Amino acid sequence: MSLDEPSGQTNPNRPVVFALLAILIVYAVAAAAGWPQHATSRILAAAHAGDAGEAKADTRPGHGAAAHSEAKPPRRPNESHRAQPRAAPAYWTVAPFVLLLGAIALLPLLHVSEHWWESNLHKFLVAAGLGLATLTYYAVAHPHPVERHFLGHALVHPAGDVSWELPAAVLANAILQDFVPFIILLFSLYTISGGIRIQGDLPAHPLTNTAFITVGGLLASFIGTTGAAMLLVRPLLETNSERKHVSHTVVFFIFVVCNCGGCLLPLGDPPLFLGYLQGVDFLWTLSLWPQWLLVNALLLAVYFAWDSLVSYPRETVQDVLRDETRVRRMQFGGLWPNTLLLAGVVMAVGLLDTTKTLPATDWHPWLYLREAVLLGLVACSLALGDPGVRQANRFNYGAIIEVAALFTGIFICMQPALQILGVQGSQLGIDTPAEFFWITGALSSVLDNAPTYLVFLETGRALGAEGYTSMPHLGLPDRLLAAVSLGAVFMGANTYIGNGPNFMVKTIAEKSGVRMPSFFGYMVYSGAVLVPIFALVTYLFF
Repeated sequence: MSLDEPSGQTNPNRPVVFALLAILIVYAVAAAAGWPQHATSRILAAAHAGDAGEAKADTRPGHGAAAHSEAKPPRRPNESHRAQPRAAPAYWTVAPFVLLLGAIALLPLLHVSEHWWESNLHKFLVAAGLGLATLTYYAVAHPHPVERHFLGHALVHPAGDVSWELPAAVLANAILQDFVPFIILLFSLYTISGGIRIQGDLPAHPLTNTAFITVGGLLASFIGTTGAAMLLVRPLLETNSERKHVSHTVVFFIFVVCNCGGCLLPLGDPPLFLGYLQGVDFLWTLSLWPQWLLVNALLLAVYFAWDSLVSYPRETVQDVLRDETRVRRMQFGGLWPNTLLLAGVVMAVGLLDTTKTLPATDWHPWLYLREAVLLGLVACSLALGDPGVRQANRFNYGAIIEVAALFTGIFICMQPALQILGVQGSQLGIDTPAEFFWITGALSSVLDNAPTYLVFLETGRALGAEGYTSMPHLGLPDRLLAAVSLGAVFMGANTYIGNGPNFMVKTIAEKSGVRMPSFFGYMVYSGAVLVPIFALVTYLFF
């Protein structure tokens, strides 16, 4: 196996390994003190709060019925407080979120800000500043209770002129409940797959590129859209390094590998993973294979026609000649230990769910144990893997840091929008699968698709709609669940911020010299290609 860089050198990722080990030691100390166990008991007690006798359950670590029984799927966020008043924030409170989206869309385009915006620190300052504005609203101006979802559902009431309880609840929802699992899962898939190198430079024919995207779309449901994207984007870019017209290839890669390919298993995309945690059967998503096959087959067909008839003929004779002569066969590096570690990620995500017992036991995994295991797997990848493979991949943490910097603010700033939808969602007048598909999808394009999925899952439950359901405990028909699931997964491809891997692939492509479309330029692609395909899905299935 030959690599672009020699192996056996000092591991430059050693500081990251030490940092991860420090986090794991802190978690171990917390576990020795019983803190994650106590938090797990609180979550389970909240899940059982509606059952007879559970109100008096002992929630000490390792005690009480909640600690020894299978937790039911978490109840609807408003179920335990149905009789209490719930009010949405004012519409103007979404202004910080709109401003953040505007910054992401416009600052890279303006001459005065394009270089300033390249810094991840500056991105974080903008995102954190707007997030702070959102939290300040809850502290001083929000007069209504706020639902807290972290460690079980509770209704938090304002207290005093400055209510610290409300922003604390919002911050817990955004960061502790949603962002931490989200970013650690992405980080683990990004880092471990970054230690695998698929090396080679095939002739960048339309059929070759279509094959790359096809393989990525097949892998996306099984190792996640992030894992599949990080595994294949670099060899795709290397194969196309002699070509000038490459941006459309990366855009279709985002469509298929980062989004539409990942709907067959809960591991494929964060919304489906959250659905699994809410009680959706692990294998239910396999029933979405007709829609998965149709959408991805059409996208591959459109790409092949586009590249064959439009883009490849525009390449110069010199570039085509270089592409045909600079050919290297495909080689693989870093398979050990990273393929096993990716399998470990899959097992950790599938098994270490706090609300479900470990198979063949009555033990509930502790809070954040899944995340601790994922970080441990990352540490093993960095410590045991060949550093030469990562250097040959030009691996760095820039793309995941950019996602973390922006999505910290996005998760906080979107809370008013999600709460407005949570309170008024059942009043939107949507009650058909087609409407759920399009509205879930439209909002998933600009909100993160994972929490948007949860909101419309709850909206569908609140309707009490009738129809066939294979999972009565969920409280909504399969067709509505399919509409919400497909809308969130498929239409996360509509913008760069619809799904986390979209931004990662864009950043990697730009660092490789590909001139990617702007925020709005990308939406021209999605409007021209994706929207007609989604219209066909609506006609055939909803």
